Order: sequence, then structure tokens, then C-alpha cells
Amino acid sequence: MFDAVPSRHNEITFCTGSYGSTSDNDLFEITELAKERIHFVHARNVKWTGERSFQETSHSVHDGSLDMVGIVGKLVESGVDVPIRPDHGRMVWGETGRPGYGLYDRALGAAYLNGIIDTVNRK
Repeated sequence: MFDAVPSRHNEITFCTGSYGSTSDNDLFEITELAKERIHFVHARNVKWTGERSFQETSHSVHDGSLDMVGIVGKLVESGVDVPIRPDHGRMVWGETGRPGYGLYDRALGAAYLNGIIDTVNRK
């Protein structure tokens, strides 16, 4: 993709939920290959439920199939300094609204991501 349009302005949104929806994609390798072309990060853990089948989960490494601590650590260590936000949110604690945009879960995700970044930066 980058070879087809070699401009530095040809960048990607690094969405862990999209790229991580299949175990065929190595998010650490993608980070390494695209680190200078990552424009924005959507972070969400997913649980693989079958071949090419997944479900969005909390950001916690305990709830999903992705190593969110490792992935965010790789982004930070690779010098990717771009906006990051939790991608989507489940409806939790009786919240109702538009599916995929639960406020409470996105707030929890932002706190979790900040904790990962703070930990990585302290090393």
C-alpha cells in the first residue's frame, strides 16, 4: 500500500480491533513496518471466537486475544507519537445508547490505555 503511493502523507489509522480481528495479522510486525506512517491509533481488544470471527472486548489483556500492553508498548517504543483513543465501547452498568459507543466502557478504556503508556514510559 505504501509502495503504491509513496508520499509521506499516505498514512494509516492503526486500529487494533480491525487489524487484530484475525490471528493472521501480526500487530507488532505491522507496527514496525508502518511506524512512520501511523497517523492515529484506535485501540480495542478483541476475542477470537473462530476462524475469522471475533468479538470486541474490554481493553484488558485478560479479556481478549490481543496483547494490548505489548502492542501499546511497541507503538511507544517505536516512536509512534500520535493521538490514541479507545475504539468503540460496550454497554456496561445498565447504560443504553447506540451500539458500539458506550461512554463508560470508552472511559475505562482511556484510563487503561493511559496506565499502559505511563508504565511503558517509566521503563
